[in-house]
Amino acid sequence: MFKSLSSKSFLNLGLVLGASLMVSACTSQYATRGNLPDPDRLAELIPGEVHARDVAEILGTPTAFSTFGGESWYYISERVEYYAFLEPKIIDRKVVQVKFSKNGMVERVEERENQQGRDVAFVERETPTAGNEITFFEQIFGNLGRFNKDK
Repeated sequence: MFKSLSSKSFLNLGLVLGASLMVSACTSQYATRGNLPDPDRLAELIPGEVHARDVAEILGTPTAFSTFGGESWYYISERVEYYAFLEPKIIDRKVVQVKFSKNGMVERVEERENQQGRDVAFVERETPTAGNEITFFEQIFGNLGRFNKDK
């Protein structure tokens, strides 16, 4: 009734299963980061009529705040593709900037796409610290013999 599997057909079955597992492991994975406000909510931000308190209630907490050049809030969202061991690739990035006047009222709302962004080159230097450079073994064995016995 049942035929026993020959070693050749068993090997072929194993190869097919192994190949399908390897191929499925290399499929792209996508991740969405951030929270982009709904366009209907953005339409509620009328310049000169809406205060910063109201913006926080309408859109929620911003992703980032401006550090100089006036008060601005940024809502950032991006979609990233991960493929096996390769460098992640940003597929889509959107930034909504809400700029406020000095009295806290919305001055303007701007939407920016991925093409308007700039890559920042990070500096690899390290700031030297004052004092001695401690080696790995000095860290491990540095406290040997420094303990006082109970008196």
